[in-house]
Amino acid sequence: MTDCRLLANRLPDVKRENVPHQKSVLRARPTPAPPGNSAMVIVAVEIRLTFLSLSSDQSGMNRMPLLQECLLPILEPGRGTAFVEWHAAPGLVPYPDALAAMEERAGLIARGAAPEAIWLVEHPPLYTAGTSARRADLTDPDRFPVFTAGRGGQYTYHGPGQRVVYVMLDLNQRGRDVRRFVATLEDWVIAALATFNISAGVRDGRVGVWVARPDKPPLPDGTPHDDKIAAIGVKLRRWVSFHGLSINVEPDLGHFDGIVPCGIRDHGVTSLVDLGLPVAMQDLDSALRQTFAPVFAARGMAGGDLRG
Repeated sequence: MTDCRLLANRLPDVKRENVPHQKSVLRARPTPAPPGNSAMVIVAVEIRLTFLSLSSDQSGMNRMPLLQECLLPILEPGRGTAFVEWHAAPGLVPYPDALAAMEERAGLIARGAAPEAIWLVEHPPLYTAGTSARRADLTDPDRFPVFTAGRGGQYTYHGPGQRVVYVMLDLNQRGRDVRRFVATLEDWVIAALATFNISAGVRDGRVGVWVARPDKPPLPDGTPHDDKIAAIGVKLRRWVSFHGLSINVEPDLGHFDGIVPCGIRDHGVTSLVDLGLPVAMQDLDSALRQTFAPVFAARGMAGGDLRG
């Protein structure tokens, strides 16, 4: 049986010409390309068919984590890149460093010089201002450093205990639909949280992902109380995304007091640990990896041969 993770690491480039007919994605083997070309051949059409069939029944869902590892090394037509790279950065990453790295990587992706990437990071305590940020919503400007992010949205907090997911994907291949892309990111967060039995969702007029809090009193107008568990803010350049989303695992929720998070005053913020779930950062990372491919495929944004 092919170790698809090793295969992904060994594939700097992939071609779709002369694809052999294999019966199972789990038996797919790389084949050297003609002399003078460092590309390798991987089964693409058969992977797509196998993915669609396996994901339709219970047995397929049980095999989804391994199947996803085999989906990552698929070349999207016309691209010089082979798979989505995942990186988990150790320690706390300074925000300016992350911003510079994202800008550089997005440019490389747009030129076909690097694969798409998802970066999992934590930052030291800071606030970022999106393009719609209002100065009045920065209620304690001297508490932490404040950075202009250039992404959509308003003020948000990043800090230790929060997983920040920088999503650098090529919408030229996945579909030039910003609304669908944002909705797909929301669905991805919801699906990842569902693996911990958290029922999260979106709310009309409120960006991000929310959790109902029946344990808290309703608002004065009778609206049920919700707490925000994940924020989303993206930017596109040449239809390549950067920035992304953040999910609260175990941050100091008091650090949100220096801003009006995303400009919403009537609801609060929460985290996995605040909800009574002792989830480690690595557990969330695993859930994000597990749910990425099926969610993007369900939304028709898988790209290349996996697009429905």
